[in-house]
Amino acid sequence: MSKYPALDLDGAHVAITGAGQGIGRATAERMAARGARVSIGDLDFEAAKRTAADIGGTAYRLDVADPVSFAAFLGDAEQANGPLAVLVNNAGIMPNGGFLDLSDALNRATMEVNVFGVVHGMRLALPGMVERGRGHVVNVASLAGKFPVKGLAIYNASKFAVVGLTAATRLEYAPHGVSVSAVLPSAVDTALASGLDMRPIPKVKPGRIADAVVTSVRTRAAEIAVPGYVGALAALAGVTPEPALNAFRRLMRDDRALRLDSPERAAYRDRLDQDIHREENA
Repeated sequence: MSKYPALDLDGAHVAITGAGQGIGRATAERMAARGARVSIGDLDFEAAKRTAADIGGTAYRLDVADPVSFAAFLGDAEQANGPLAVLVNNAGIMPNGGFLDLSDALNRATMEVNVFGVVHGMRLALPGMVERGRGHVVNVASLAGKFPVKGLAIYNASKFAVVGLTAATRLEYAPHGVSVSAVLPSAVDTALASGLDMRPIPKVKPGRIADAVVTSVRTRAAEIAVPGYVGALAALAGVTPEPALNAFRRLMRDDRALRLDSPERAAYRDRLDQDIHREENA
């Protein structure tokens, strides 16, 4: 049995970042189906509005890397939908390429979105939850927060940070009735991993990760891997002798993320570069 006060999603206010598409949209759909009042934040405001129209939620433009934007999002969302019960930090980016090949701007954007986007959300949401003595934060991290991959060094760094942040803050806020959980997907079948061949790591549909997010509201589990067995494999890799692990990596051709070897992957990188350029010149 959970040591945290129960949270009934029916009528509860749930805020989700990056909810215009992919995992965030699937999570919004499932939360709304359970009667939650869903606030949908996304940098792509048009996508956020489409999701809101489809599920009956409320849409907001949100740049998670900007604490002012995040504060406005949660402030307006609470005015519309009441005190926040659940925050889902889902927004993220995943550039790939050699460590020395990625630009400083892209590296900085990855950390700003993937790490500080989570930090901003938690620092804004936790005080109210602590005051009310209940609440739940779900940080959508990644198996990459446990298992390093060539060509994803900065992404790995960002997700390792989120896993550690989640674990430490979970300890801090448990005595206040507030839970913090991490969901760790393997490769996801969305634009985030489009055109990126990560075999034998399985690609999972956004809905499976959304189901794990919803499940965490009930169980308040510290970490949920999706699919479940990849968490065990990552733990096993941590105790496998390096020569044996490296031999397995070579067998599995673990250098594929070093290259932009598909039109889909190149298009994703182009979109990231364009977004960064627009933000720098805004």
